[in-house]
Amino acid sequence: MDRLFAIGVFLCATLLQSFSPLPARAQEILLATGADRVYHETGRALCRLVTRQVEDIRCTALQTESADFNLSNVSGGALEMAIVPADLHYHAVKGSGPFAFTDIPYDTLRSLFSLQVEAFTVMARRDSGIQAFVELEGHRVNIGNPRSRQRALMELAMNAMGWVKGDFQLVDELPLAQQSLALCHNRVQAIPYVVAHPNETVAQTLGLCEGRLLAIRHPEIDKAIAQAPYFVPVTIPGGLYEGSSAVSTFGLRATLVSSSDVSAELVEKIVTAVFENLDRLRTIHPVLARLQPERMVREGLTAPLHEGALRYYRSRGWM
Repeated sequence: MDRLFAIGVFLCATLLQSFSPLPARAQEILLATGADRVYHETGRALCRLVTRQVEDIRCTALQTESADFNLSNVSGGALEMAIVPADLHYHAVKGSGPFAFTDIPYDTLRSLFSLQVEAFTVMARRDSGIQAFVELEGHRVNIGNPRSRQRALMELAMNAMGWVKGDFQLVDELPLAQQSLALCHNRVQAIPYVVAHPNETVAQTLGLCEGRLLAIRHPEIDKAIAQAPYFVPVTIPGGLYEGSSAVSTFGLRATLVSSSDVSAELVEKIVTAVFENLDRLRTIHPVLARLQPERMVREGLTAPLHEGALRYYRSRGWM
C-alpha cells in the first residue's frame, strides 16, 4: 500500500511538472572588445560576471577588428555593447579626428562606465642617465611606428616640450614588437608604451634590459593634455614592478558604450551586476584591481549616460 501511494505521488508530481511553464530563455547579448588582448580579457571578465549574476542574460565577448568597427556596429544596432578607448569615443560623438568625414551617425551612442586606464609610459635604460621625460632631448629614442597609439602620444608630449626630431641623437620608428630588443641592445635609450598596468611586456623589459620608468608630467605637457577632455592624470604605483618608484603620467580610459536603442531595463541589470560585484571584478584581471566607482562613472565618458545606467547611479547617490 505504501509503495502504491509513493508511486501515485511520484506520478502526480511528474504530471504537474510537465504542465509547469518552461524556463524563460536567457537574452543573448554581444560585447565587442576589439583586437587588443587586454580589452578582450576585460570583456570576457565582464561577460562572465554578468552571466553569473543575472539569470536572464547570457553575455558573450566578441573579439573584433577595431574600435571603429565597434562604434559603428553599436550605433547601428548590430552589437549591444563595446569597449572602446576614450579618445575614439570622444571623436565619434563629436565628429572630429578620424570621424570627421564619416557618414555614420553616432547620436544613439551612450556611455555605461569606464574601466582601466591605458597610461602613456616611457622606459629608459638605467645606464643612459635619463631620470625623467624632460631629459630625453639629445638621446636615442624610439617614437613608435606611424599611426600607432604610442606614436600619437609621444608626438603630443614632444610637441608640448617644443622638441623636433633634430633635437635627438637618433629618432627611430620601430613598432611595439621590435622596440624591447632595440632597448636591450642599446640601439635606442628610451621606448614608449600605451598600456594598462601591470603589463607583462613592461615587466619583462624592465628586468631584461635594466630599464626604468620615467616621470612624464611637466607644466607644458599638462597644458597640452588639458586641451583634450579624454586624457586623465595617472600614477603608476611604486612597487608595481620590481624596484620601481611611483611615476606620474597621463592616459586614456577604456570605456564601455551601448546604444539608446538597448532597453534601460537591460542596461540597468548589467550596470547593477557590475557595481554590486566590483570587488569580484577587481580580482579577475590585474589591470582592473584599482577601479574606483566615482571615477568609473565620470572619466572618459563623452556620450550621454544611458538611462539604465543613470537609474542605478542615481540610486547610489553618484549623480
